[in-house]
Order: sequence, then structure tokens, then C-alpha cells
Amino acid sequence: MTSVWQSLTVDARDPGRLARWWAEALGYQVITERPDEVEIRQSADRLPGIVFVPVNGAKEGKNRLHLDLRPADREAEVERLVDMGARHVDVGQDGADWTVLADPEGNEFCVLRQRGD
Repeated sequence: MTSVWQSLTVDARDPGRLARWWAEALGYQVITERPDEVEIRQSADRLPGIVFVPVNGAKEGKNRLHLDLRPADREAEVERLVDMGARHVDVGQDGADWTVLADPEGNEFCVLRQRGD
């Protein structure tokens, strides 16, 4: 027997704000919004979702898990995400073939090259 991937959970100081940021970044929609969790998905009937839950403290250290995004145009997508509030971060990627950004709460993620490049 195997499991079904239901969701990825992200700790957030402001779950609603961060969930809406990621929903815009990914073209997802907010499915559930309660004080103890906010969930986004591509559509209500499509898994997995990303669930944002409240925490008191700020993020400390590098993520142990992160999302990789593969847009059609990396440079344009990086610019769009930075305009939305992401920022460039250095996690020791030194000349890697991807761009590392952090969301508004400091969670790192990668923007990869287009396939075939």
C-alpha cells in the first residue's frame, strides 16, 4: 500500500498573507482560510495542496525542503517574483544553473531554467 501526497505544510508568521503570495506566484487558489491554517491548491479537487500554519518565531537557517519552479522564461519569472516581494538569496549556489529566491517570510525556493536549455 502507498500513500497519497496530501499537502506540504509551511510555518508562517502571517499564514494568510504568505498563502496569498504563493497562490499568486503559482496561479493557485485559496481553498481554506481559517486562523489555524490556510490551504492553496491548483483547484479545489486537485492535490497536493500547500498549507500555511501560524508560528510565533521568525524563520532561522536554511530550509531543509524547498520548492523548485520551472517557468517558460526564467528571467521574466524571477523579475515577476521579485516585483511581488521575493528577494535574491545566496545559499552557496556559486554559479549554479538556477536562481535562488526567498519568499516574503524568507523561505528559499529555486527558479530553474526552461526545459531544453
